[in-house]
Amino acid sequence: MDAQSRGRADDIDPADQWVLNPHTGNYELRLDQSAGESPVAARTTTAEDSGRRAESPDGPRREVPAQRSRRSAQKDGRAPEASAAGGAGRRKRKAPKARRKKALMWTGGVTAFVVVAAGVGAYVLYERFNGNISTIDIGDAGNNDVLSDGPMNILIIGTDKRTGKGNEGYGDKGSEGHADTNILFHVSEDRTNATALSIPRDLMTDIPDCETVQPDGSTKTIPGTPRVRFNVSLGQEGRNPGCTMQTVEAITGIKPDHFMMVDFNAVKELTTAVGGVKVCMAKPINDPKSHLELPQGESTVAGEDALALLRTRHSFGNESDLDRIKVQQQFLGSMIREMKSSDTLTNPTKLFKLADAATNALTVDQGIGSAKKLMTLAQEIGKVDTKNITFVTLPVIDNPAETVKATVVPHPTQAEQLFAMMRSDTSLTEVKQKEKAAKSKQAALLKGPKAAPADVRVDVLNGGEIAGAAGATVTWLQNQQGVLKSTNKANAPEKIKKTTLEYAPNQADQARALAEMMGLPAAAMQQGTADAEGLEAMVLTLGADFKGAGIPITGPAKISDDVERASADKAVCSK
Repeated sequence: MDAQSRGRADDIDPADQWVLNPHTGNYELRLDQSAGESPVAARTTTAEDSGRRAESPDGPRREVPAQRSRRSAQKDGRAPEASAAGGAGRRKRKAPKARRKKALMWTGGVTAFVVVAAGVGAYVLYERFNGNISTIDIGDAGNNDVLSDGPMNILIIGTDKRTGKGNEGYGDKGSEGHADTNILFHVSEDRTNATALSIPRDLMTDIPDCETVQPDGSTKTIPGTPRVRFNVSLGQEGRNPGCTMQTVEAITGIKPDHFMMVDFNAVKELTTAVGGVKVCMAKPINDPKSHLELPQGESTVAGEDALALLRTRHSFGNESDLDRIKVQQQFLGSMIREMKSSDTLTNPTKLFKLADAATNALTVDQGIGSAKKLMTLAQEIGKVDTKNITFVTLPVIDNPAETVKATVVPHPTQAEQLFAMMRSDTSLTEVKQKEKAAKSKQAALLKGPKAAPADVRVDVLNGGEIAGAAGATVTWLQNQQGVLKSTNKANAPEKIKKTTLEYAPNQADQARALAEMMGLPAAAMQQGTADAEGLEAMVLTLGADFKGAGIPITGPAKISDDVERASADKAVCSK
């Protein structure tokens, strides 16, 4: 008796999911027996029909997958009963409702983010997939809830640990694995857009103290390390992915909810499972170090070639890690397009292979440490259109402390502007539209004459949360805006939530000029009475809504046009 006639699928054998496709004559994997069929409908057949197909004149009899053949006999050894019509003993199945099957796989550098959501039918294989997944207890570093009401932040970590066949030539021998490739994937609250922020492994930063959970359940605090490469936030001195998550939070002000970690083997296994990834080279590649050989134009890479492409840094740009990140992002975009194509979404066999490889490749936190939780997460992320997934690299400059430039540090203004956009859940694909709307709202405020920057006189006080904000703002006003008559008045008497600008009626032209420079909202403007006309300088008090010098307080933050962005829906040839 099969799972369909039992009315449940808890104990179904994976081999029993194979059905004969009447259109091709081949057996294919049907992932959903209880609620729907595979995209190519599997008919309820009679014994006579089965016999005709087995002895088809078009070719020899095809082998039936092993355990499915046992269904010709009952456990007591008697043959199953069937009417002359071949179907009287069966209950006719209702036509299934159409269900959209989704799959999402991202893999770049030595990272892979792969989750397959194949409709409700995937639950019949949960037990198998659950056994594939590895988890790490990161304590309070993440979020134990799979979903939250707000935005989601997932840290994708690719290690350079070189365990596994054929990986001896990569990475550092004997290493526990560094945080070699890192992508902070931010999904918006309304699930309409996402930003994938690549963090360079050679970024110099402070690694904070982090509490780790030991195998026996006890906790151990790993001391922080100042001014070291970001990639040592994992694996070194006993640090686990929770330490990398806390390092990311310290840099960006964004707390990752979950992590997904993979090694070299994942890239090879996953690209093979998906049938290869299309890539484009602006010139022929022949790299003796990675043994990568690709022609100019389009190619399809999988397995060892895919890993070699994502590891090489000597064939692109100026041979830096930053140029390699661009190749990884382009590869990711191609992978996303492949996984959202109809060739994948309508192929149940391909989906099964991908899900199996994906869950084998992943190490995750306990908050998403099951096939069901990963599927729930994938379904949420799958709502994002590829045209609204933007790849961007953390803006950096060469480390000024080095004579021979080998590491980088965050750009003094561009990095914080980008972080502020992500914290405020602003899509990089919608910035121009939102900027236009914000400007229209400010039109009434800014209407009228504006004073020249040299004529603007303002005292700046800090009533917000950022230490040294008043001084930093004065420096920005003087050096970048030409407001030389600005003065740092240190801390305000008390903390305030909203930034304010107090000015006299005869200083309205100065107020309009400063409001335009700083992106002040209309609510921040506080015009005094005629009695205040003797005020020598306007008073700007920064509140908790102030995020940094040069970052607008109203409307969306704006990042420099110099910050390169790439969309997941566009193919680009690597240079």
